[in-house]
Formats: sequence, C-alpha cells, structure tokens
Amino acid sequence: MRTTTTVIIGAGHAGLAMSRCLTDRSIDHVLLERGDVAHSWSTGRWDSLRLLTPSWQSRLPGHRYTGRDPDGYMTMPEVIGYLRGYATVIDAPVATNTEVTSVRVDGDGYVVTTTDGSWRARTVVLASGACGVPELPAPAAELPSGVRSMAAAEYRKPDQLEHGGVLIAGASATGIQLADEIHRSGRPVILAVGGHVRTPRTYRGMDIMWWLDAAGILDERHDEVDDVSRVRSLPSFQLVGTPARATIDLNTLQASGVRIVGRVAGLRDGTALLSGSLRNVCKLADLKLVRMLDAIDEWATTHGLDGEVEAPHRPEPTFVQPSPPLAIPLGTGEIKTVIWATGYRPDFRWLDVPVLDHKGRIEHDGGVTPVPGLYVMGMPFLRRRKSTLIDGAADDATDLSTHLAGHLAGVAVGPRESGSPLG
Repeated sequence: MRTTTTVIIGAGHAGLAMSRCLTDRSIDHVLLERGDVAHSWSTGRWDSLRLLTPSWQSRLPGHRYTGRDPDGYMTMPEVIGYLRGYATVIDAPVATNTEVTSVRVDGDGYVVTTTDGSWRARTVVLASGACGVPELPAPAAELPSGVRSMAAAEYRKPDQLEHGGVLIAGASATGIQLADEIHRSGRPVILAVGGHVRTPRTYRGMDIMWWLDAAGILDERHDEVDDVSRVRSLPSFQLVGTPARATIDLNTLQASGVRIVGRVAGLRDGTALLSGSLRNVCKLADLKLVRMLDAIDEWATTHGLDGEVEAPHRPEPTFVQPSPPLAIPLGTGEIKTVIWATGYRPDFRWLDVPVLDHKGRIEHDGGVTPVPGLYVMGMPFLRRRKSTLIDGAADDATDLSTHLAGHLAGVAVGPRESGSPLG
C-alpha cells in the first residue's frame, strides 16, 4: 500500500487548483483521475459547447489565460488543452486511468482503494465535481415506445437524433443551447421550462460576467446568504458562449420558432403532463433579472462608470402565450426525442464515510465535512457564488488548503477559520 499525506480525487480544474495550493505548502499529495486530466471536460459534452465564461475569467492559482482572445469563450478542446497545460506547468502528481472504488476511514486517516492498488493518506479532497450522473425525473423511464429518452450528457450533435420533433426538458444553460442548436438543424423543438436564472450575455456594453466579477457579486460568501441550501440548488445562469456574444433566452428562442411550455410534471397514458406555473416562473425570473441589473447599475454609479459604459436598459419581459398547453401527446409521432436537461448530481457511491444525506449529497460547511480530514471541492456555492466556475477554484482551494494544513498540524480550526476573508 502506498502512502501520501493527501489524496485528491479528480484532476479537473478543482483538483488541479488544490494540487497547486498543496504544493505551495510543501504538502505531498497525489491526484487520482479515472481517465486523463480534465476527463469530465472531454466526456459528457456536446461538440459545439463553449465555456459560458469569457477566457480571461479562467484563472487558476498562479496561472491565467494568455491566449489571443481573452473576451471569447473557449471551445471544449481549448478548455482541455488549457487544463492539461496547467497540470504540466504545476507538475501535478496525477495518476491517470485510476478509478477510485472506495474511500474509508482508517485510524486517524483514510484508505483509498483504486483499480490500481490502494493509498493510505491523512487527508482526502473530493474534487470529482458536481456533475457525476444526470439527474433524471421519473418520466424519463416511462416514455412510450417510438420516443427516445436521452440525458443531455448523451447528446453530441443534431445528426444523432431522428428527424422529427424534439422535446427538451429544462431551460437553464444546457436546455437553451440545445434548443437553439437543434432547432437550427431543422427539427421542431418544444422547450419545457422550469425554474431558471435569466441572464443577458452583455449589459451596458460589457460581458455580464465582467459586471458580476467587478461588482463582487460572484465573491459573495456562503455564510453571507440567508439560506445557503436553497442557493446551492438554484439552476445555472441561462447563458451561452458564442463568438457573436449573443443573448439566447426564451424570447429569442420563441422568435426563432421554438415553442415554450411548462415543465414536465409527469406522464400519463403516453402524454406529458405540464406544469401550469409557466407564467409565474417566467415572471419570477424576470423580477430577479431586474434586481441583478439594478445592483449592477448602483455599483456602476457608485464607482463613477456611468459615463464610460452604455446607458442602463432592461430586456423585454418574457413572452408567454395566453393559455400555455398543459399536456403534450407523445405517442402521435410528432415528438421523436425527449432530451432531459434537468441537471446532474454528484456520484459518491464509492464513499464509505458517513457524510452523505438521504439524497446522497455530501454534507459540508464551505467544503469542510463533518469527518475531520475530509474535504470537498467544486460544488455549487461551496464557499462563494463562483465556486463552480473555473475562476472560483483558486480562492476555494486557497481557503481549504489552509484549513487542511491546520488539521495536519493539529490546530483546532472551524470551517471559516482559514486565514482568508472567510475567517
């Protein structure tokens, strides 16, 4: 059995950020990756996907994007190359093609069992990410014959779909991008809309992520919100990264011919039953959008930027037809495919440590689990609003590596006592 001080599970952006921070502290460690570096970025993504954040925002500890298009949005091959290049630059000790099959407590540390032997470590960092397996609703397994049920993670390009109508369930970033691409391929598309966070690609002449970054909105801490569990369950921004910096939302999709309906609430006799709350869901998203833009405008005025950027404006409210349908027959041949863009959940089936709740979600306070020496990275709003972004990994890794170092030194530390502004 091999030994090390820390095992990091996952060599994506979160695991690599933690590796760099541990190296800076001279803490020996190994990263265990089931595939190659950036495995999850190279699998489970469709061909045309680009990052939703501009390239300048791909900041990792000691490393920034230095390419020719900082305001563009990296393609998946570019993201993979960026992360693998970072792994090389920081000389990350990655064991590739090594799948973890068990993590269990052993004395004052852990035993991590893999397909390539076992490791004993005093601390473990779970950096395998929040997108382990698709979160599929019950109707996904109940579709009538002749209608293909597909998780968004299985989708690659329109050519893999049968000719005919496509129902997409979910209208966050993934849902709207697939609706746009598949509709442009000539297939009729119906988009079933649940809760979403409406966000323009640009505002007042600047990328929306520039505003959220500059105004400090993305730096809001997990201990500064009233209900962090609710915030962690919010859908992702309704954003698309395109060379044209286009805003694609429910209005632009409808203008192109995509139909929007309420979320899929169930299935009965081959008919998709739809929620009647579409109008209220869209009104709430519009209201939250206005609040966000109000906060940006206030920050711009306070910092004297009003004369340097475009004047404030507000997008048109989301259009909803007077009487949205409450059901869609799926057995008529009109709908050939249903794509479930309903989110993901972590996959911790190999974690033999009592830190999971009844839904299989890991319990933690800012990435610090109840079991000493076990940490988690890459989860929604882990320590800040930006935690799931590449850009968020640096600050989270800095905080948690400080906490981890204190644990190794026998210093009694709480989840917020990390030597950072969270302390």
